[in-house]
Amino acid sequence: MTDEDYMRAALEQAHLAGRCGEVPVGAVVVCDGQIVGRGFNQPIGRHDPTAHAEVMALRDAGQRLGNYRLPGCELYVTLEPCAMCSGAIMHARLSRVVFGARDPKTGVAGSVIDLFQEKRLNHHATIVGGVLAEECGALLSGFFAARRKKALSV
Repeated sequence: MTDEDYMRAALEQAHLAGRCGEVPVGAVVVCDGQIVGRGFNQPIGRHDPTAHAEVMALRDAGQRLGNYRLPGCELYVTLEPCAMCSGAIMHARLSRVVFGARDPKTGVAGSVIDLFQEKRLNHHATIVGGVLAEECGALLSGFFAARRKKALSV
């Protein structure tokens, strides 16, 4: 499978988030060509500020693989990771992170800052951005446009 195929699986997770009223961000963890973890944004429904798509996918993968370290695994996420998720990615020892849309407000894989290039940190994943960026970005833009429209009609 290609990066685009795995990003489409992450987009499926993002659609699940949107159907639950959450910001539509989805993620999958891949190990040896197999999806071993899936997650979507759930902080509202779970009343949990850490329930971002990346964290949920990492938790799922850790449970399935029986380890909190995920060396050799890759994360595919529809939106550039934030600082919290990037810290979790580093602690999990992922080898690679592929994201779709950039996040100019909270993205720390190059948009606001680049934590993955910070030499003082002890783990560095390879980062690939912009995979299916238009599709990922359109999903988010549509969600927030609908939310604004609904707020104006109230």
